Amino acid sequence: MHSNIANEIWGELKRFVNTVDRDEAADILVSLLIDNDEDPDDIKSAFKGDSDVKRALTVYMDQGHDESEEDDEYEEADFDDSDEEEY
Repeated sequence: MHSNIANEIWGELKRFVNTVDRDEAADILVSLLIDNDEDPDDIKSAFKGDSDVKRALTVYMDQGHDESEEDDEYEEADFDDSDEEEY
C-alpha cells in the first residue's frame, strides 16, 4: 500500500510547494500512484484529510481515467509486423 507512505511524504513536502502549484503537484502524485497500480479507494482513504489530493483524485476519476480501459486499448492495439525488414 503505497498510499500511506505517499501521504506521509506529501504531508512533509507540500509545505515547500507554493500554494499556486499544489494542485498540479497533487495531480502528479495521484497519477503516479494510479500508474503504480494503487487503488483509487486506497488513495482516497489514505488522503482523507487532504483536500488537494482528494480534489486531484476526483478530477482524475471524473475525466474517465480507468486503468482497465487503458490496458484494453494497449492489448487491442494491432501491431503490424509486415513492415519490418527481413534479414
